[in-house]
Amino acid sequence: MNDMLPDSLIPYDEIVQEALRAVVGRVLGTVAESGGLPGEHHFYITFKTQAPGVDIAARLIERFPDEMTIVLQNRFWDLTVDDRRFSVGLSFNQVPSKLVIPYSAITGFHDPAVNFELRFQAQEGPEDGPGGHDPAENDGPPAAPVEDGSNVVAVDFKRKK
Repeated sequence: MNDMLPDSLIPYDEIVQEALRAVVGRVLGTVAESGGLPGEHHFYITFKTQAPGVDIAARLIERFPDEMTIVLQNRFWDLTVDDRRFSVGLSFNQVPSKLVIPYSAITGFHDPAVNFELRFQAQEGPEDGPGGHDPAENDGPPAAPVEDGSNVVAVDFKRKK
């Protein structure tokens, strides 16, 4: 018996990640339609700033050259959602900014109110050097620490090169 699994001709990892990114879009769409966040819900969304389709201010890319985390809680406006991306207005150091973020650029989504979290591999795009980033400081309440819990879904498939 062969212990080696055959290479799949079906891209399961891409299909699953696309479906889970659609969850983020559906949640944001619900918020956009209702005009606000229900109850104590709020979101931390991490994305690749250099990913194709991302449109954010140059000063934010300079500050966060690889990855950035935004908070949707009290101070956001003009949330617009479609099947490929969302856009939202946020303030950074009292300067308003519009961000356009395709779901393919998202690497993390967390709702601390219910301890729900999704993590994604970055999709193919420009290669950035290694390095961390500080959490984004869009104007609003301080970020709550992320806790591991039973509602965390991590998608970490290895890509065949």
